[in-house]
Amino acid sequence: MQVRVLARKLRYRLSKLMGQIPNLQIEYQCNKSLRIGSDYGGWYICPEFLGKTSVVYSIGVGTDISFDLGMIEHFGVTVHAFDPTPKSIAWVKMQKLPPEFVLHEIGLAHYNGTAQFYTPRDEHNVSHSIVRQDNVGQAAIEVQVARLNTLMKKLGHNEIDLLKMDVEGAEYAIIDSILQEKIPIRQLLVEFHHRLIADGAAQTLEAVKKLRREGYRLFAVADSSEECSFLRAD
Repeated sequence: MQVRVLARKLRYRLSKLMGQIPNLQIEYQCNKSLRIGSDYGGWYICPEFLGKTSVVYSIGVGTDISFDLGMIEHFGVTVHAFDPTPKSIAWVKMQKLPPEFVLHEIGLAHYNGTAQFYTPRDEHNVSHSIVRQDNVGQAAIEVQVARLNTLMKKLGHNEIDLLKMDVEGAEYAIIDSILQEKIPIRQLLVEFHHRLIADGAAQTLEAVKKLRREGYRLFAVADSSEECSFLRAD
């Protein structure tokens, strides 16, 4: 895990030198902002808006669920995790997990149906992507995907207290879908992959602008300038 953290720091420095990192401004101050998870897989949250009955979705599992387990430990919530990739599913099934961690073997997209998930160039990497970007190759697997409102209806949820999303470049289309459907989400945690796609910094700034128009305020940004935490302040 330490190697992955060092690799992330190196990517950040290279991306900064190449001008691929957008300038993001904090707009909201939480009373007690809290970071949950490992150095690699952690996120900032506003704990004051969370409790045992909170609805929590974690999109993109990979092989680091320290955030999900931390949420369960801190708040006693049930975490609904979503990931359709075989490596992630196999890894999760090998772990000894609490019953509050529930894995759904389906991906999030801006439409319902199937998708081609491009496999990582590095065979040791677990991250697939529906988007052609620098970390994936030409090979792909077919997986089931659904819109967020479809997943919520299936699980009987009308709103989400916290949605964490790490979807390897698909976040821009998904954010558009969420905003168009006016899905009520209190906290939205997004990893933006601007360093991997063309005009990525501009796309991230545009996504943040769209979120701001709908009442979301940025309250934390990770050192990598990729993991961003928003609170819907209404």
